[in-house]
Amino acid sequence: MKTIKIPYYKETLDLHVAEENLKAVITAKMHEFKAEKSEAELVEEALANPIESKTLSELAVGKNKVVIVTSDHTRAVPSKLTLPILLKEIRKGNPDADITILIATGLHRPTTEEEQRNMFGDAIVDNEKIVANNAFDPEQFVKVCDLPSGAEFFCNKIAVNCDLLVTEGFIEPHFFAGFSGGRKSILPGICNSTTVNENHCYTAIASPYSRTGVLDGNPIHKDMVVAARAVNVQFILNVALDAEKKVIAAFAGDLEKAHEKGVAFIRSQAQCPVVTGDIVVTSNGGYPLDQNLYQSPKAVATAEECAGEDGVIIMCCSCCDGMGGTNFAKLIKMGTPEEIDEYLSKIPSKETISEQWCPQIYSRILKKHKLILVTTFLDHEEVKQANMIPASTPDEALEIAYQLKGKDAKVVVIPDGVSVLAVKD
Repeated sequence: MKTIKIPYYKETLDLHVAEENLKAVITAKMHEFKAEKSEAELVEEALANPIESKTLSELAVGKNKVVIVTSDHTRAVPSKLTLPILLKEIRKGNPDADITILIATGLHRPTTEEEQRNMFGDAIVDNEKIVANNAFDPEQFVKVCDLPSGAEFFCNKIAVNCDLLVTEGFIEPHFFAGFSGGRKSILPGICNSTTVNENHCYTAIASPYSRTGVLDGNPIHKDMVVAARAVNVQFILNVALDAEKKVIAAFAGDLEKAHEKGVAFIRSQAQCPVVTGDIVVTSNGGYPLDQNLYQSPKAVATAEECAGEDGVIIMCCSCCDGMGGTNFAKLIKMGTPEEIDEYLSKIPSKETISEQWCPQIYSRILKKHKLILVTTFLDHEEVKQANMIPASTPDEALEIAYQLKGKDAKVVVIPDGVSVLAVKD
């Protein structure tokens, strides 16, 4: 019997699989990557040697209104480490700069003060100016331009009106934007709900290019890059993280060129060949990404690649923060996967409902695969209403899967489905 630890909330759960059933355990190489320098040294070195850009301190000279866009509570950006370094660099170039830290919430709920203190540290919360983007407050936004897709681009006024716009984030495979990081800090990070909705409309999500690891031809990525360039993002700091959420590489400089370097590194560390199983077990990487069901299609989409035509997917996701959104909860429980997809397909791009993209992706997967959700926080009746099978432990889920696929079923385990880029040969 093989014991495999599956990330779940702030710890792990044990999955026990008989040796004769276990076909493969797929993990990203980055989880074994050993950086030769400390986290701080990696970040400082990246800032000292920016990619196709002046240094941040040089860019800050003469810039009075400076905005740093950072991620919210649903992302594992190590801002306690990175923000003090970024602030120091900016003030090196202009000690009197008026700096605002703008939290890129996208359509998520506001980040609480407690979460800010956990993310940034007390010193930053007590001494710096912090503003959270609110996608549903029209007073925060101004129209910048129309995007290639035809979507109207409304961006937070604080970012539009600054003299120097800087973003920080981390890069990982993303289930419809190709990869996170870079341009994504702007769209969806600091846009209004209209812009985010149009960018995430049914036709965009349905594009065969809107997939994990795909940037070329990806309509969602294209809009994001144009939006970030339109508001003149002059400098980015993006990091790569291991399983412990520790920095193993950092990339700084030009919006696109630095992001491309980071993507190349992540691709080299995350890409794994597809191994098909009758049962595929995965997780959303634990906290903070497994806070709700809305976030979890990221890993489910990875498992989909390894589940063949009708494999059973087991998803371990704490859902400690519930379903994750009113619209998402309503749409995912409105009918069968076929009914959900049909309903969403008829919604015009300009009338896209916030959060509809996750029910769309779930319905695509659920039309082919049974999905067992391991959660101890979300009510199991709600799980059933969402067309999923509830379980409280990975072993319970595996037993249900064996009942569906037979005792001889082959099992593929992807402990952290968010970090893996599964590619067919």
